[in-house]
Amino acid sequence: MLQHRCLHHPIREAAARCPECRQFFCRECVTEHEGRVICTSCLKKLTKPLAKRRFTFAPFLRTLNALVGLVVATLCFYVLGQVLLRVPTDFHEGTLWERQVFDEPPNP
Repeated sequence: MLQHRCLHHPIREAAARCPECRQFFCRECVTEHEGRVICTSCLKKLTKPLAKRRFTFAPFLRTLNALVGLVVATLCFYVLGQVLLRVPTDFHEGTLWERQVFDEPPNP
């Protein structure tokens, strides 16, 4: 191992040999994956099919998220509108503060 050099960095000594491509690499060029030390290019090859399978429902999930967000926003605005409709008319006219405590209740 001391005689071998990194494939990407010829100045550095090799620290590991990739079990997939059988090339030698320094410590910066390899990573541990599922209990094995493997180079980055082989790691990309091994994980690429998993990434494709994982995103098969992505468009459906994005559409579902958008619809749920739209429904939640609609409900929030509906509730806010109902609260604003229940505010007394005197409040909107600016005369709410002129009423006395013992005056008659505001008009609906």
